[in-house]
Amino acid sequence: MAADTSAYKIIDHTYDVVVVGAGGSGLRATMGAAEAGLRTANISKVFPTRSHTVAAQGGIAASLGNNTPDHWSWHMYDTVKGSDWLGDQDAIEYLVREAPQAVYELEHAGVPFSRNEDGTIYQRPFGGHMQNMGEGPPVQRTCAAADRTGHAMLHALYQQSLKYDADFFIEYFAIDLIMKDGKCVGVIAMCMDDGTIHRFRSHSVVLATGGYGRCYYTATSAHTCTGDGGGMVLRAGLPLQDMEFVQFHPTGIYGAGVLITEGARGEGGYLTNSEGERFMERYAPSAKDLASRDVVSRSMALEMREGRGVGPEKDHIYLHLDHIDPKVLAERLPGITESGKIFAGVDLTRQPLPVTPTVHYNMGGIPCNYHGEVVTVGADGNPETVIPGLFAVGEAACVSVHGANRLGSNSLIDLVVFGRATGHRLKEIIKPGTSHDELPADSADMALGRLDHFRHANGSSPTAEIRSEMQKTMQKHCAVFRDSALLAEGVEMMKKTNKRMEDVRVTDRSLIWNSDLIETLELDNLMAQASVTINSAENRKESRGAHAHEDFPERDDANWMKHTAVWFEGWGGKGGDVKIDYRPVHEYTLTDDIQYIEPKKRVY
Repeated sequence: MAADTSAYKIIDHTYDVVVVGAGGSGLRATMGAAEAGLRTANISKVFPTRSHTVAAQGGIAASLGNNTPDHWSWHMYDTVKGSDWLGDQDAIEYLVREAPQAVYELEHAGVPFSRNEDGTIYQRPFGGHMQNMGEGPPVQRTCAAADRTGHAMLHALYQQSLKYDADFFIEYFAIDLIMKDGKCVGVIAMCMDDGTIHRFRSHSVVLATGGYGRCYYTATSAHTCTGDGGGMVLRAGLPLQDMEFVQFHPTGIYGAGVLITEGARGEGGYLTNSEGERFMERYAPSAKDLASRDVVSRSMALEMREGRGVGPEKDHIYLHLDHIDPKVLAERLPGITESGKIFAGVDLTRQPLPVTPTVHYNMGGIPCNYHGEVVTVGADGNPETVIPGLFAVGEAACVSVHGANRLGSNSLIDLVVFGRATGHRLKEIIKPGTSHDELPADSADMALGRLDHFRHANGSSPTAEIRSEMQKTMQKHCAVFRDSALLAEGVEMMKKTNKRMEDVRVTDRSLIWNSDLIETLELDNLMAQASVTINSAENRKESRGAHAHEDFPERDDANWMKHTAVWFEGWGGKGGDVKIDYRPVHEYTLTDDIQYIEPKKRVY
């Protein structure tokens, strides 16, 4: 689509590193790069401390052993088991071994962790985290700052990034990557308050743009979680990985989707059905309410399906905290107590809270290795071809430490460990002040063509209407339980919904705070990821982790222990076809300190 790019004023910037996104992983990468003396810019569409990491409640996993015995190898075993053996064991070993150091760095950076009597960091139990290589009992591994851990981390990391003199471009929307001969050399962004176009030239671009939970109708994700990095990667002709694995958090407040941390169950909360029965004892006899998230979500869905849900529609479950000492609630779960009051009108010290499984986290994302370098299945068939100059971290990335299902409190540690690893890698490969190649003459054309196309889009379908149709399709056809007929129908419906992008209508033609235009660009990113997610789910003929396929109820390691790599070919409403290939799961560890953990049946 040829646009008149001369109508847009372009402002040029030159940096060593540009990070897109200012959540936990983006700030940790920004801080690391700036600390290494690299000229670093961070582009964020919201003010950094409003990034979605702020919503992370329960805590950050690390085997400190402050409240119970613990060891990194136990954390590794739990993470591999939690991933249903789809996680890459070299990356998982890196994650769990670096975790304690990464947490102590946060502590020294000023994160106000809750404390034990002896002054050490307080740790609480979380689902799927056990002692003794899964044998149990539950371990207290999740370091917490009350129930506002992400909030505390985000403020500390933002302050550190400012200390090391990174430049922030706040309320700038990243439109597209600049690729040159298969290498990423920069990014184009728009300043939302004055409509100016900014071209960032850099040796490396780090995508830390978060998940795409807003593909679904009900999600704990903020409305900003539109997977902008994944959209940029797909438009650059690169694949995303393992997109079929979408985590439902067992406890979103019924009707509002607001997150209630797993820490609530870690502090002794439990679930009951309409008969007042603590049903998790039937599904996970040893871990009970602290089984991993996919197991608890499916158990709740089954209870509701079999008519034991609560409420007139029998469509939710009760979470009880009313037996816990109100002093403990006030100290350890103050935010939860407040959310219950605001969003459900419930006094948690006396009444149960209505909850239901809610879309929460994307295990899939931009494929990368444990240095944060983006990889693809190369033309030569090499599944580990590194894309020079392009990095991904956080929920936008798929290092595959979470595999088919993420354990609670492993996301915050993923952010800081791999944000930090990316900083280390950038320091190794970029010498501060190295000169840049000239950008191609047409470097801004793709981004501006897309911007101009949507800015003047004059169809008959408003953005909100198309978005709602996409979200409802995903909610119905790609949910906690899936089956072949439902998925096949969903794939066809998504193609029709994607086709409507040709007919989209944007009413505001200005460039200043044009939320209509920004939401349309975000929808374009969401639509691509919704399409590749439902196609990947339809393609995977087994059940593994969060992907529960009722026609194929068993995990099939012989045929399906492999990562899905998926490309999108339906931009601008054309069709909606995808191309699927595979990458092998890393069945090896990083060091000889631990043996490869052999697959076995996953029960809690």
